[in-house]
Amino acid sequence: MDTQASYDQVAAEYAKRIYTELAYKPFDREQLARFAGQVKGLGPICDLGCGPGQVARYLRDQGAAVLGVDLSPGMLQQAKALNPDLDFFQGSMLALDFADATWGGIAAFYSIIHIPRHEVTRALAEMKRVLRPGGRLLLAFHIGDEVLHLEEWWEKSVAVDFVFFQGLEMERYLQTVGFVVEESLERDAYPDVEHQSRRAYIVARKVD
Repeated sequence: MDTQASYDQVAAEYAKRIYTELAYKPFDREQLARFAGQVKGLGPICDLGCGPGQVARYLRDQGAAVLGVDLSPGMLQQAKALNPDLDFFQGSMLALDFADATWGGIAAFYSIIHIPRHEVTRALAEMKRVLRPGGRLLLAFHIGDEVLHLEEWWEKSVAVDFVFFQGLEMERYLQTVGFVVEESLERDAYPDVEHQSRRAYIVARKVD
C-alpha cells in the first residue's frame, strides 16, 4: 500500500474530521486570507494536496479563483461532494499535468510532508514550473527531523509516512530551485484541534 491508497482508505473519515478544521485555526485563516490578497490578479490559486478541499473552499470564499489537486481519488470524491462549485483534479506534485506558468499561486498545506527528503527539491521545482512569474507558494508543514510512519489510521490499514522538516531546511530547498523566500513563520499546535507538532508557514515567490 502507498500514500494514495492509504488516503483512499481514510478519505471519508478524514473529510468528516478535517473539513471544518479552519474554523478552529485563526492563524491559518489569517495566512490564507493574506495569501489570497498577495496573489490577486496573478492567476488562479491551486490547493495542492487538497484533501477534501477545505483550503480551496476558504480561498474561494476570500474571492480567489481556485482549483484543487490531490493524489487520492477517494479524497477528490469527498472534495467534489463538499464543493460542487469548484474544480478538482487528480495529480502528483512530482509530475503535475499542467502547462508551464499556469497558476498565480499554490497553497500546499501539509502535502509536502508526504514527499521523501531526497525528492523535495524535485517537487518544489515542479511547483515553480507551473507558477507564473511573480507567482507565490504558501507552504505549511510540521517542524522536526523525524519521519512518522502509520500502518493504522482511524482503524484502517494504511502505509503512509509523514516527513517533518526544519524551517531553515525548507528555506534552503526553496532557494536551491530558485524561489525567493519572502516570509517564514512558525506557531505552536492548537490544543485539542490537531496533531501536537509545531508548524511552519513559508511564502516564496517565483521571480523569473
